[in-house]
Amino acid sequence: MRTRVAVIGGGQNCEHDVSLASAASVAGALDPATYDVVPLTIGRDGTWRDRGLRPIGLSGAAQVLRGCDVVFPVVHGPRGEDGALAALCELAGLPYVGSGIRPGALAMDKWATKLVAQAVGIAVAPGVLVTPATARHLRWTHPVVVKPVAAGSSQGVSRVDVPDALQPALDAAFALDDRVLVEDVVVGREVDVAVLKRADGSLFVPPALEIVADGIFDYDAKYGGHADFRLPARLEEADAKALRYAATEVFDALGCAGVARVDFFLTAAGPVLNEVNTMPGMTAHSQAPRMFAAGGMAYAELLDELVRSAHR
Repeated sequence: MRTRVAVIGGGQNCEHDVSLASAASVAGALDPATYDVVPLTIGRDGTWRDRGLRPIGLSGAAQVLRGCDVVFPVVHGPRGEDGALAALCELAGLPYVGSGIRPGALAMDKWATKLVAQAVGIAVAPGVLVTPATARHLRWTHPVVVKPVAAGSSQGVSRVDVPDALQPALDAAFALDDRVLVEDVVVGREVDVAVLKRADGSLFVPPALEIVADGIFDYDAKYGGHADFRLPARLEEADAKALRYAATEVFDALGCAGVARVDFFLTAAGPVLNEVNTMPGMTAHSQAPRMFAAGGMAYAELLDELVRSAHR
């Protein structure tokens, strides 16, 4: 008997389109001999829709989900990756792919992620947490990166090199979140590390990927076809080992499950954590699946491992 898998895409956030692409790719790549895929979509307005894109609401979606064996949430960002869909599955008693409520919420909150990383000895960029109430007291003294605390796909992220650019950068970040991080610019190579927790509990870390970007690796750079990915990243063995160690330490400290992409700056002093994505882009051409492919795990095999490792 085939395993019935609900694949949820879309979402009520700024990563809606990216999530639709990821969900469609996942749904299309799950082996039809093993899996019966049931697609569900969450609209930008929060409306749940069935495979024919007919609005069915949350109650209708609950009926569909109850008829499935496993839920595969492929909703990036707030109201999805942040633990919201994990909570829905937990309350409904449904097995689901990926990280649970707490790690999803912690990893989506970049400030909380920094605190967890520091607690286990992983370096992070020096920075301050800013709210609308405290922003008026902030003064520019050196180049910084301004980013929303809990938005994804690098949206609302700006590098500020001159004082006059600080307020517009804060405005762009506050448009997406009511808390903003202002971090020192870190000089180093941008290197991403993927981590998979297998069904047997072991961790698999494939070759790392380096991003060569001119300035901030923002939304346009990620999805506009202009990104220069180097895979595998050319790393000294000591650097590769340090990155693997840092990635798995943060993965474990947050309590992640399934797959996560842990992004670093590789500096002369070693890895500096940038952020953690507990539901990274999941098309076959996204960074994490490409890393696993480079490590000998094909896309369909990765998806199969994720379904088999679902929370029970």
